[in-house]
Order: sequence, then C-alpha cells, then structure tokens
Amino acid sequence: MKIGVVFPQVEIGQDPGAIRDYAQAVEALGYTHVLAFDHVLGANPDRPGGFRGPYTHQHMFHEPFVLFGFLAAATRRLELVTGIVILPQRQTALVAKQAATVDVLSGGRLRLGVAVGWNAVEFEALGEEFKTRGRRIEEQIEVLRALWTTPLVKLRSQWHSIPDAGINPLPVQRPIPIWMGGESEVVLRRAARLADGWMPHFRPGPDAQAVVDRLHGWITEAGRTPANFGIEGRMTLSQVPPGEWAKELAAWRGMRGITHLCVHTVGLGLKTPDEHVRMLERFKRDAPAASR
Repeated sequence: MKIGVVFPQVEIGQDPGAIRDYAQAVEALGYTHVLAFDHVLGANPDRPGGFRGPYTHQHMFHEPFVLFGFLAAATRRLELVTGIVILPQRQTALVAKQAATVDVLSGGRLRLGVAVGWNAVEFEALGEEFKTRGRRIEEQIEVLRALWTTPLVKLRSQWHSIPDAGINPLPVQRPIPIWMGGESEVVLRRAARLADGWMPHFRPGPDAQAVVDRLHGWITEAGRTPANFGIEGRMTLSQVPPGEWAKELAAWRGMRGITHLCVHTVGLGLKTPDEHVRMLERFKRDAPAASR
C-alpha cells in the first residue's frame, strides 16, 4: 500500500517558498504522493437563497494544475494526484491539455482524480450545466483518453465536437490514469466501467470492506480485473487519536483492495506549513507501519 498526503489546501497559505518546502519535505519523508482538492470558486453563504457546503469564499484553494506545474519542478519522485478535479464544470479539451502538460513537466507523475462535484454555484459561474454533470463526465473521460493517445482526433458526440485536431505535446503516460471520487451506487458502477481507481471517504472496517467487495463484483461484471483497479483510502488525523494511529493504519493495510492511502492533517489546529510537516513526521514515527 502506497502512503501519501493530502495537500493542506485551506491551511497552507500563500507563500510559494513554504509550499515548495512542504512538498520537498513530504518527498524526503518517503511519502509517495501528494493529493490536492479542487474548487475554482467559493460561494458567499449569505448570498440570496443561502448556501450550504463544507467550503465558502473564505476557504483558500490553489488551482491544482497550476500547483502541480510548480511542484513538478520542486520535486523528483512525488506522484501528483488530483483528489478530485470537478471535471464537468471544466472544458474537456482544456483539461486534457493542462493534464498532459503537468504529466510532461513532471516526467509522468500525474494521476487525475475526477468527480461530478456538488456546488451548483460554481457550475453556474463557469458556464456549465449542473444537472447533466453525471452523464457528461462519462463522455468527458472518453474524450480525454482520445486526446491523450492520438495526435489527431475526429469526434462528434452529444457534448463534444473535435474537428480533426489534437493536443501537443501528448502526455508521458498514454493515457494518464483516471480515478473517480464519489460514494453513490451510480458513481461506483460508473467507476467500475470507466475508471482506473476510486477515492472513497470511508474509514476501514467491515462496512467499508463490503463496499469494496461490491465494487469488485461490478468491475468483474464489466469484464475488467479488480486486481488492476486502485483504491485510495484517506486517514484523517483529526478523526483518529494519536494513540490509535497504528491500529487505524493496520486496519487499512488489512483491507482487501486498498492500494493507496493519503494522510490528512487539516483540522488539527496547525498554523503553518512547517507544523503540517512536523505532524507528518510524528505520524511516521508513531505509526511505524507507515514506513513500509
């Protein structure tokens, strides 16, 4: 099981030197990847009609593709993971170009996590339809893979028209791995058919294992091999007392099908990027299995 970290988007701050130092420290500690969340816009909760959600305009988010272009130059081995990009609120060909550029500049270290999103305000501001996002993401995945693997694409479908054109340069990985986020049955069935992996939010245990086993069944039904499908768990340290870190990590390692885990340090009252690094050092020390 590969163990990475969640980039502390809403707590990392704006200092590029501190962001660089954080990523380099994560790499030096032996974590395998860094996973970044995506939001282009935050809504005002006091707007007419109100707004409910985990993030507002007061939460800072660095744009993932720009961030990863920066981190590609600052690191050498760290896998760069979007967890997730809200794909249906973005132009597909532009995402293909941005992702390919990150993959080239990082030497093939991008893993693209995508999902449909929940924030209708964000879709409206970006000029995309919220209600059709589930159907559109399936077509978008097809278009992304075509653009990443073929110099010229001729394609006309319900939401896309590419009149004999392509991106240049193509990515190092052809295609770039696409993982999906989301928890509903329709999302799991979509991931089983189309994705290279899945990013759930559950904690380890029998209920989580039952979901993984059900997903593996749908992957098999789709004519695919569960062993070739990745699953990335998330260990949120604010939910687990330090004395239970080793036990929680062992539970993750004991689950069938979990290939990756990311350690999330947001929500612990940490004030600086260096404090996030020290927490990750402590996790390595106090949960020794993290070093294997």
